[in-house]
Amino acid sequence: IEEVCERTHQPFVTHRWMGGMLTNFSVIQKRLRRLAELREMNERGDFERMSSKEANDMRDDLDRLERNFAGMADVKRLPGALFVIDCKKEHIAVSEANKLGVPIVAIVDTNCDPEEIQVVIPGNDDAIRSCRLIVSTIGEAIVEGLQRLSERELREREETEQREAEQKREAAAKAERPAEELATAAAGAEAKS
Repeated sequence: IEEVCERTHQPFVTHRWMGGMLTNFSVIQKRLRRLAELREMNERGDFERMSSKEANDMRDDLDRLERNFAGMADVKRLPGALFVIDCKKEHIAVSEANKLGVPIVAIVDTNCDPEEIQVVIPGNDDAIRSCRLIVSTIGEAIVEGLQRLSERELREREETEQREAEQKREAAAKAERPAEELATAAAGAEAKS
């Protein structure tokens, strides 16, 4: 999961789903900011300048935050969809996503309720090989979707630039017309005098 998510630049949770990761997102964002702050302090070597107790407390906090939130470190908003491997084990994630209306794509085994899932992928969520196959296929779909999105955004950007350039040409042409009319009127007035 980590490999595919890192390759596709998608957030992920591989350890226990913390209650409130979606429904209490403002608090989670504070924890993510704290994670970024501790990472930065560690990179700068600030822990070495602290007392050993304080440094150990900071390292413990960093380790705990890394374990729980490392895959979500860059998340700025709620996800557009949630992919869940084991619906029964991750029932809190499914419940939170349903409360917020976040669509769920999930591998659904015989021990899970498919009613709570919007996109059901029937499969054995206990077998590593089946999970790996499904996750890699989802990853390929994400990569393809991101490519299509970037192509569409590029086309839209080019179209916008063309429209803006044409609007500038039209505005310049409109600005020239009054100047030409004034010059013609001035020339006509001089000719009459």
